[in-house]
Order: sequence, then structure tokens, then C-alpha cells
Amino acid sequence: MHTVTLKKPLAIAIASASLGLAGMAGADTHSLEERLADLEARIAAAEQRADAAEQRAKLAEQQAEGRLSQDEVEERLARVERQASGEEGFSFNVYARSGLLIGEDGKSEEGGPYVTPAGSLGGAVGRLGNEPDTYAEAVFNYKMRFDNGAKAHYRTMIADGTTTSNDWTAAESNLNVRQVYAEFSDLPSFTGAFENASIWAGKRFDRDNFDIHWLDSDIVFLSGTGAGIYDMQLADNWKSNFSLYGRSFSDFPVTRESPGDDSGDTDNLILTSNNYFGNWQWMVNGMSAADNEERDIGEGQEAAESGFHTMVAYHGDSFFGLGEGNFKAAVLHGQGLGAEVKGIGARGDLTEDATATRLALYGTTYVAPKWRVAPAILAETSEDRYVDGDQYDWATLNVRLANELTQNFEMQYEASYQWMDLDPQGLDGRTAVEGDYTKLTIAPTFKPQVGGFWQRPEIRLFASWSDWDEELNGYILNDATDDNGNDISDSFGQPDFTGSQWTFGVQTEVWF
Repeated sequence: MHTVTLKKPLAIAIASASLGLAGMAGADTHSLEERLADLEARIAAAEQRADAAEQRAKLAEQQAEGRLSQDEVEERLARVERQASGEEGFSFNVYARSGLLIGEDGKSEEGGPYVTPAGSLGGAVGRLGNEPDTYAEAVFNYKMRFDNGAKAHYRTMIADGTTTSNDWTAAESNLNVRQVYAEFSDLPSFTGAFENASIWAGKRFDRDNFDIHWLDSDIVFLSGTGAGIYDMQLADNWKSNFSLYGRSFSDFPVTRESPGDDSGDTDNLILTSNNYFGNWQWMVNGMSAADNEERDIGEGQEAAESGFHTMVAYHGDSFFGLGEGNFKAAVLHGQGLGAEVKGIGARGDLTEDATATRLALYGTTYVAPKWRVAPAILAETSEDRYVDGDQYDWATLNVRLANELTQNFEMQYEASYQWMDLDPQGLDGRTAVEGDYTKLTIAPTFKPQVGGFWQRPEIRLFASWSDWDEELNGYILNDATDDNGNDISDSFGQPDFTGSQWTFGVQTEVWF
């Protein structure tokens, strides 16, 4: 008995041709971009089916030769089907960027989205043509589906970042395991409001974090080690998540006498409720860090040992209601430990009276068939943040524009402006400053296929001009250190970095 099977490349080619004809038939109801995306997804599914067909043929051959029993064949066939559907098996995801940032003198130049004095407060500026680092994330996933329908997902994420251009960077490496967790879903014993819920435990980034990519800034970033539950259906239009994360504050000077040393440590526990009502999101966080008030942050002042944080956000499915595209808007407010409104619970050196309010807004759309634009606003005001009476106000306006010239080439442009008014009340020798920062970038960009802001990988050449008010150079003096002896010098005011800077370079950015 002989079994006739198509070789995988031929099977895929036939499937691709038939799917292409089917896509052309629907031209009246789908845009070209939608049809291409649909075709790509269906071809990927055809590849999976072709793989599964090969596996079935091998199993049939092994059974015919007596090497597998009927039960063994059925068990392995079930696994093949699960893998073909994407419900089981290994997958690998990546984010990476790497490039050179060279100044007018031919030497490596300072840069990064957080290069300005407001950067230490989360005040990011545009990242295009402004990144001197190599950073990579490798995400390893394994999915399982069980006979009772339950699913499990295991993830490990490894990341590293460095600013050196050398090939061997062990001395400067920040290699780190950033995520290790397991998540269970479709549990048959979960019913009612929990029927479609999933549970998780371990070290992770919260699933529902979201960011402004062009500023390399999360709008909200919740992470740590703990446990939680996603997607409880509390009402017809109300889904809710609950979680408990722990973060560590360690090795800080304390005012009390400690046996054997002069440092303390504590855990900051973050209890989160994240609620969704259609396109609306309401997030509430409560924090508690026992003994953190013993941190020495100045005469007569105590660090916060608790905090409150909340965010109201809207996830739009159009460009602010004006046309096709998308937008996101959020207002965040925090007090005490919650005054670090982006990285929730990440800082322990905030006063108990600290308050901060932040606005985040961005959108993307096509303004013409080959032109797309993505404006963004990020702004924050805070007071009594680190010492009594301090005040930090800043706002960033960023616009990314792209012109798709061929299937593989586009011109990208970015304009970034930041205003800042910072009054640190003399903290660590810092000086009150007010001023503006401006950056303009042009970046010829190559990619395998253009189309949308989220299409990667890409390779960019770029030239950037940046300028800022001279007053900002005096915010932090050269060789400044904090009370713990840590270097806190910023880039502004350093030799050959005092404004009106040209930088040039090349960069690749990849994700999949």
C-alpha cells in the first residue's frame, strides 16, 4: 500500500495560489492592506496544516510498520492537531534594537529618550535618531492544552542592554531574567464570572501595560513578582483583573540605629484592580511598604510607606473620531508611593506628601495613501516629590511622520519638543531651571515591506539636530553624586554637549 502526499513547498504554493484568488474575489469589500494581512495569516495557517499533514503521514507509516499502537497513534495525532492550531508547542519572540550614534566630532555621542533633565522624572523625548544603545529581549514561550480543554502558558524572558559598541561586553552587561511565570486558562472547573478567566503566578510584566512607542515610554507599567487573575466577567460590559505584585526596596540609609549595619530593606506590595467597560479602562492601585518611612530623605521628612494610584484610559478604534486609525488617552494620578505614576510602585524615595498627575495621548492614521502620522503628548506635574516644596513640571510634544516611497523604502521624520520647569529645592545639589529642548530627525528607512507604524524589522540611517536652552546645562553639576555616593550627573552641560548638537548614525529595530 502506498500513500501519496504533496511535498510541503508544493502544498503551500497551491494553498497560496487558491487563497490569492479567493482574496481577489473579495476586492470589492476589503482594502488592499486588509486582503494582504488576511492572505498572510491564511498562508501561515496553510503552512501549519502542511506540517500537520507530514506528521500524520509519518505516524501512519510507523503504525503500518508496527512501531506504534493504535492508542499511541491517536495520542500523537491529538498533539499534532493541537500544535497545528497553535494551542500547543514552543514559540519565540524578540524585541531588539542596536545602532551607532555619532557626533560632529566623529565620536560616540550622548543620547536616549531620557537625555534631558526631565528624563529622570520620566520626561521622555522622541527616540528616532536618538538611541545610542544595544538592547535585546528574548521571550521563550511554551503552550499546552490538556484533554479536559484546559490550557497552560509558560514564559521566560531574558533581556540585556549596553551602550558600548564592542562585540564582547560582559563587563558592561545588564543581562537579566525579567519574566518567569505560568498562566492557566479555559479551566473547566471555573464557572460563572470566572468561566473565561485565567490565573497566573510568577515574575512578569502585567499583560495590560501599554506605551507610547515613539517616546520609548510606557503609559503605565506594572510589573514584579506575584499572582493574579484576568478577565473576570462581572457584568455584561464589565471585565476585571485583580493582582498582587511585590517589588523590593533595599540598601537604603535609615534614620534609626540598625544592629550591625546602617541600611534597611522592605517589600512594596501592590494590590491592583483593573477594570474595562467597553473602550474605557479604570485602574486602581494601593501600595504598602512596611518600614519604608525609616528611609532618610531629609531633616523632618519621612519617606512614604503607602501610596495610592489610579488611571482612567480610553482605547480608541479610530483617529480621535476623525478617520481611520487608532488612539489612546490616559490620565494618571498618584500620591505617596503612587506618585511614580508610570512605573507603579518602583520608587521608595518618595515623600508621604508626594503627588503627581500625568497626561498621555497618542494616535496613528494615514493622512494620504502613502503618508502616515503619529502625534503624541506626554506631560506631568508633581510636587513634594522627594523633598518638601519641590515642584517638577514638564511636557513633551512629539510627531512621527513617514512617507512610503516603495515597497521596501520609506522616509521617516520626527519632531520632538519638551518644555520643563524643575525646582528640586537643592536636592543633591540640583539647581532650579526652566527651558526648552528641541530635536529634529530625518531617517531614510529600509524594510522588507512597508505599511503601517508597526511593521518591522527595519534599518534606518539618520541625521538629528537637537538644541536646548543654556540654562538647562546647570541643572546637575558635573560629577554630582547623591547621598549614597551614586553618580547622578546628566548629559547636559558636559564638555561638547551644551546645545545645537548634530548627530548621525544607523540603527536596526526588530520585533516579532
